[in-house]
Amino acid sequence: IQSKKPMKSLGEFRELPKNQRFTAAKQEAEKWFLHLGRGGQTGVYTVADACKDYVKNVLTTKGRKAADDASARFKNYVLDDQAFANIELTKLTPQIIEKWLDRVRLRPSTSGPNRGKLRSASTLNRDVTPFRAALNCAMEHGYISTDFAWRNKLKPIKNADTKRLLYLDKEQRKQLINVSAPDLKLFVEGLCKLPLRPGALASLVVRDFDPRLNVIQITDDKGKASRQLELPDSVAAIFLKATEEQMPQAPIFRRENDKAWNKDSWKVAINDAVLAAGLPNGTTAYTLRHSTITDLVHAGVDLLTVAQISGTSVRMIEKHYGHLRSKVVKNALEHLND
Repeated sequence: IQSKKPMKSLGEFRELPKNQRFTAAKQEAEKWFLHLGRGGQTGVYTVADACKDYVKNVLTTKGRKAADDASARFKNYVLDDQAFANIELTKLTPQIIEKWLDRVRLRPSTSGPNRGKLRSASTLNRDVTPFRAALNCAMEHGYISTDFAWRNKLKPIKNADTKRLLYLDKEQRKQLINVSAPDLKLFVEGLCKLPLRPGALASLVVRDFDPRLNVIQITDDKGKASRQLELPDSVAAIFLKATEEQMPQAPIFRRENDKAWNKDSWKVAINDAVLAAGLPNGTTAYTLRHSTITDLVHAGVDLLTVAQISGTSVRMIEKHYGHLRSKVVKNALEHLND
């Protein structure tokens, strides 16, 4: 039985003058044959299809939180333009990608200190990264045979993630704890004493804490791998107080309504506490994570251990905190001459 040959409609090119349509159709046909020759898939596969399949892949490999983040960014910045979302991947060009990037770049930020202003370079990188990954994933699966359209256009902006400069010392953190609302106090205290992402701390439930061993099991964090963290007695006391007489599924750090803290709720509450404590403008929940990591690095804890405790990579710790090691190195060199 003779196999069916792949077919593809090139369109009518009605937007072009009649004397240019044949040449345009010939060029599209040549691109299609080149795509097939490189092992490309047949059939229509659009930008929207690439985004959908990437979210499925992330759900399997990185978990629900990462998949939801990618899905939300696609919904806001890719799928919101139906004409762009329906473009076949094989018809993408650098010009089309550049036009999309300009549209995203000019949209004002919807949160953070830059709310209402143009996106910062680091924010733009975070919005573009999953889309670039979706296109690369589609290419790996043969839906498009080259990354020529986006290879240069979607490169990350260099030096966008500058060193985190806002730091609160222990006295400032203590003041923040003291002025926090009653239901916020334990959550802020946890953030001040553990180098965890606010979302990871907020997601902990009572069964994640073992009071016999003073160990917490962190399961809901950036990435899929869970990890255990043994707590010193002073920090374990926070968890003992928060979990006392609570059901296993109850959030350890609860709002007044017994619901877990989330980004929207802690942002407002912490901002109120920052103002009451007279702390620097721009202090956020992530400032507390940065401050505790800074203290660990200053104390001479090796960067691998800091990375493991914090739930990030050594590369990221070196990038943002490596400059703090100079004092540790200086002290070590002085000991050589004792």
